[in-house]
Amino acid sequence: MRRQRGFSLIEILVVLVIMGLLISVVAPTVLNSADDARVQKVQADFKAIETALKIYRLDNFVYPSTEQGLVALIEPSTLEPEPRNFKDGGYLQEMPLDPWGREYLYLSPGENSEVDLFSYGADGLPGGEGQNKDLGNWASDND
Repeated sequence: MRRQRGFSLIEILVVLVIMGLLISVVAPTVLNSADDARVQKVQADFKAIETALKIYRLDNFVYPSTEQGLVALIEPSTLEPEPRNFKDGGYLQEMPLDPWGREYLYLSPGENSEVDLFSYGADGLPGGEGQNKDLGNWASDND
């Protein structure tokens, strides 16, 4: 009879332990990278929306009110103050969503700057830490 060749149980266990160690080292790095990418997307969205708001203000002499919201950058609002010189096609093609699939929040006048743009983070609730931390256009990139 021929002897069958294969891996012993000890060899398989050694490979599983090595894989487990590698995953435990690599997984936190990959997860932190994903969280960092989400924060960078929020910051990029803030810059794009702020640029659109500044152009809106140049054309209409005021920022959209809180009641008009950011949708006033896409279509002309009928609420006061109505835009005088709304640009054909709007100021944004579509409103970006935060990385967690929710709309960005907007205050005008803002509590921290002329206009406040913010997201409540992954949990969608005020406050929090880590990925649940609130992100706003007034906060520095290092926060």
